Amino acid sequence: MQERDTKPWYKHFWPWFLMAIPLSSMMVGSQVIRLAYDGTNSLVADDYYKEGRAINARLDKIENAIALNIQTTLDVQDGSITLEFISGAPPTGEALVLDFFHVTQDFKDFTVLLTRDAAGIYRNNEEFPIQGKWRLRLHPIDDVWKVQKKLSLPQRQAFKFNP
Repeated sequence: MQERDTKPWYKHFWPWFLMAIPLSSMMVGSQVIRLAYDGTNSLVADDYYKEGRAINARLDKIENAIALNIQTTLDVQDGSITLEFISGAPPTGEALVLDFFHVTQDFKDFTVLLTRDAAGIYRNNEEFPIQGKWRLRLHPIDDVWKVQKKLSLPQRQAFKFNP
């Protein structure tokens, strides 16, 4: 006589194995849907049309910097920032704003206020840990001109930071 297996279905391996495949795909699918709704893309601007129209105003500021013959050297060492004008220094000695924009992570963006010392060199008052690829923008407080550049930091020596 043959012996028959009389265990109930839930005590066998194969029913659980066959149910695990759709259950795991449902769990993974729900996580993907959650990420799709919660994850915001900060690189895409909601008002891209206004951003596009503002490009002309930005180009005018760069042209103003070229007309003023602004030429500088910027040194970023261990978070300390030093800016020296070769030509086109502001005659009033007003403070300058240096904006750091991280190329992929907007929560890392920050702004540094550079003030002029007695030697005419612009420096910051506190240190910032700066590593990675950045877009830098230098402009006065009244925002008449601007100089911008994309680079990787830190760098071993001072570099030209010109329009």
